[in-house]
Amino acid sequence: MSLNLLERPLARWSLYFVVIYLALLSIDLTDLISSVNVEVTRGLVAVGILANFLFVSKLPKKTQVLVTWGELFALFLFFFYSFDLSYAFIWSRLPHLLGLSLKSGFLMGAALTVFICAVAIFASTILALIAALARLSKNGMALGISTFYISFFRGTPLLLQILLVYLGLPQIGVILDPIPSAIIALSLCYGAYMAEIFRAGIQAIPAGQSEAARALGLKGNQIMRLVILPQAIRLIIPPTGNQFIAMLKDSSLVSVLGAWELMYISRTHGRAEFKYMEMLISAALIYWFLSVGFEIIQSRIEKKYGKGIDVNHV
Repeated sequence: MSLNLLERPLARWSLYFVVIYLALLSIDLTDLISSVNVEVTRGLVAVGILANFLFVSKLPKKTQVLVTWGELFALFLFFFYSFDLSYAFIWSRLPHLLGLSLKSGFLMGAALTVFICAVAIFASTILALIAALARLSKNGMALGISTFYISFFRGTPLLLQILLVYLGLPQIGVILDPIPSAIIALSLCYGAYMAEIFRAGIQAIPAGQSEAARALGLKGNQIMRLVILPQAIRLIIPPTGNQFIAMLKDSSLVSVLGAWELMYISRTHGRAEFKYMEMLISAALIYWFLSVGFEIIQSRIEKKYGKGIDVNHV
C-alpha cells in the first residue's frame, strides 16, 4: 500500500519536500536571512529546490546537464563568497599562479605544473607499455624485473618516492634539480600503475585474434603491434585518462622540493600576507579547470578510438 502511495506524484513530491526540509534543519540560516522567520525560510527554500528540480527535469537531457552544472557552480561560488575573501589580492596574484610571468627565465605556477605533467605522462606511458609487455613475457628475468618495479612503486607513497629520487640519487653521485627529480618520480610511480592497466587491456583481447593473425603468417611482434594493441587502446584509454588527472593533482607534492609550481606559489604568497584561503581556493579552482581540460581531451580520444567494432563481441 505504501509503495503504491509513493507512485502518486503528489505523495512523492511531498516526501521529497520533507527530506529536503529535514536536511535544511542542519543549516543555520539566521545569518543569511535575519528579518524572516527561519522556519518559514526553510520551507520556502525547500519549495524552491523542489520547483527547480521539477523545472529542470522537463528540459532536454543536454540542457539539464548544463543547467545543473551552472547551478552547482553558482552554489560553489556562493559558498566561497561567505568566506569574505580579498578578491583584489587574488586578482593581483593570479598571473603568478597561472605562470604568465617567468622567474629568472623559467616556467612557474600552473604552466610549470602542466609542463611537469606533460613530460611525465609521455615517459610513464612508455614505461607502462614496456613493463606490461615484460609482465606478459615468458622470460623469467623480464617478468621478475617488471613485477618488482610494479610492486615497489605501487606499494610506497609518491611523496617518499619523490624524496628518494631527489635526496637518494646524490648519494651515488647523480645530482638532479627539483624539476627533473619530480618528473622521474611521477613517471616511475604512474608508469607502475598504468602497466597493470595496459596488461589488463592486452589480456582482454580474445585469444582468437592472435590465433587468426598467426594463421595469416604474422609474427609475434607484428601481432602485438598491428592486431592486439590497436584494439586494446579502446579499453586502456578511460582508466589511463583517470591516471593522468590523478597525476595532475599529485604533482602538488613537488612543492616539497621547492619547485615553483602551482601549490608552492599559492602557499608562498598566502604565507606572505596571511591570505591562505584566497590562495588555496584559487589554486583549487586552477587545478579543477586543468582537470576539466584533461577530461575533454580524454573524451575526444575515447570517441576517436571507440569507433568501429566492439572487441568483446569478436
